Amino acid sequence: MPPPVLQVALPRPLPQAFDYAPPAGQAAGPDWLGCRVRVPFGRSTLVGVVVGCAPAASPAALKVVLERLDARPLLHPEAWDLLGFVARYYHAPFGEVWATALPGPLREGGPVPAARQARRRTPADRSPIPTPPLHPEQQAAVAAVAGSSGGGFLLEGVTGSGKTEVYLEAIRHTLERGRQALLLVPEIGLVAPTLARLQAGLAVEVHAAHSGCSDGQRARAFLAMAEGRARVLVGTRSAVFTPLPEAGLIVVDEEHDPSYKQQEGVRYHARDLALWRGQRLGVPVLLGSATPSLESLRQVLAGRLQRLSLPRRAHPEARPPGVRVLDVRKRRLEAGLSPELLQALAEALARGEQALVFRNRRGYAPVLLCHDCGWSAPCRRCDAHLTVHAGGRRLICHHCGFRAPVPPACPDCGSLALQPQGQGTERVEAALAAALPGHPVIRVDRDTTAVKDGLAKRLAELGTAPGVLVGTQMLAKGHDLPGLTLAAVVSLDEGLYSVDFRAGERLGQLLVQVAGRAGRAGRPGELWLQTHHPDHPWLALLLEGGYPALAAALLAEREAAALPPFAHWALLRAEAKEVGEAEAFLAAARDHLRALDGGGRGLDWAGPVPAPMPRRAGRARSQLLLRAGERRVLQAALAAAVPGWYALPEARRVHWSLDVDPIDLS
Repeated sequence: MPPPVLQVALPRPLPQAFDYAPPAGQAAGPDWLGCRVRVPFGRSTLVGVVVGCAPAASPAALKVVLERLDARPLLHPEAWDLLGFVARYYHAPFGEVWATALPGPLREGGPVPAARQARRRTPADRSPIPTPPLHPEQQAAVAAVAGSSGGGFLLEGVTGSGKTEVYLEAIRHTLERGRQALLLVPEIGLVAPTLARLQAGLAVEVHAAHSGCSDGQRARAFLAMAEGRARVLVGTRSAVFTPLPEAGLIVVDEEHDPSYKQQEGVRYHARDLALWRGQRLGVPVLLGSATPSLESLRQVLAGRLQRLSLPRRAHPEARPPGVRVLDVRKRRLEAGLSPELLQALAEALARGEQALVFRNRRGYAPVLLCHDCGWSAPCRRCDAHLTVHAGGRRLICHHCGFRAPVPPACPDCGSLALQPQGQGTERVEAALAAALPGHPVIRVDRDTTAVKDGLAKRLAELGTAPGVLVGTQMLAKGHDLPGLTLAAVVSLDEGLYSVDFRAGERLGQLLVQVAGRAGRAGRPGELWLQTHHPDHPWLALLLEGGYPALAAALLAEREAAALPPFAHWALLRAEAKEVGEAEAFLAAARDHLRALDGGGRGLDWAGPVPAPMPRRAGRARSQLLLRAGERRVLQAALAAAVPGWYALPEARRVHWSLDVDPIDLS
């Protein structure tokens, strides 16, 4: 029998591992498994991971491993099991999954960074700052989690109810048992305040992991947790892959947030992976939200998650904000702002308070329109309009990044009557600055927070002074602004009539989260909602019964229509230079699946059809939706079909991807 060779998974969209011979004088064996190696691949070299050893038919013809990079595996066996699950469930090549999980320096073959010598800390340094006593509902939640030997919990607490204090106390109990804790947050902007809160309340160093950290910082935090030197880590989506050899608790804050779903490469969902890890490790997983996802509520109803409730705000004098729905039909609006709202903002500032104006669209205006002929500025590479930026001087595509100056005249008719239509955060900011002179107006969106710690810096600009924050959804997530008493949603109508079946859920979550920024301290808060449809049934449900009433109605609708979470979907996407190439691949993939399925096993499909945006960045886009009433049916069909999709002749002319449990169908 020929000597064994090394099977190496590479970070490429290819399902198979590749055989390589070990370097001269070395033998392939189990001690190589899980170690990084540098290998030749085509005309380049790549870093991969050894996933197996097996005899080869012609070992002499194989390329040789250039370098073994690790003496022992980087990953704890449990973390290795997690990667295998991700590859199986999301039907992704193991090499891509492995590369997704590792920090950049380790993924690229760099040496394992040495542990930094921590500053010697005195006993006084290690003493946590005393925290206010927990109220009974918080104590009950902590007791349930701390007394559990595993399982999932959904902590449903109104905004300002003290969920972070529950997390902190649960982590304290975890540390007392000598175990590790992982806390996930949905956005980079939430890492710093969460890190500061935990660092102040715990007697250990708290590490951070997110894309804003340097490569070295991420690698050191990853390895410190893997080696058991670090006990607590706060991170965004990708931190779910952090090794936890002494795991004791996993927390997912704002579990409903769509940011936990990866939309490129390996399309995993961090919340779902956290639950899988908790079950595998036998440790509790605590999901927290004021507006739980319908998926999690469905899990509660099915008995797979235990619900914990925080029905009141933690501050003894805090009350839920009052809500005013303003019918703006027939009203004169300035940049989308009604006179009544402007007056309310002025009065809040005069009282020395702060306000938040929410507009979930960045830029100056969504469209540049010719008033004479109706021309609107299109993107040359996407089926989308260009957004007006820089106060009306620049056009930018939010999908592909194409930029162009605003033309001096209409390209179609030569008219000078080019007018920005609609309002973005830039336009609202300018209107507020003109209407409220003498007060700071701070815009918070992707454009103003692109620098390191951009969100924290923008919030620090306002500080505690009276002023107005204008921004997108990043303002609605988890920030504690004690001086803020008035929150306003400029226009919620776009969410009322969206074609996305998740629109009602997302609108309800957004409105509750925005409302939760107001009145968190002792002063009463108020939420203003501007709409042309004040009688919409979703609004009525939300105002009369809160988010629970809306969620219950939406769950009933989803069940009646056999939509997720009462059905299981996978979306096969393809893009190519020509639409015919993308559709040909999807049709071949569908036919291959049909031949394997044979019909009648509970699986159906829709498509191929053009994507909601048929052309993006110059590429034609189509998709095929696969549906099943049971998860196991969908998974079995994909497991049988995906290997054959790679071998289809049509696959060579397209770029394709599979999204299991998609949350964005665009």
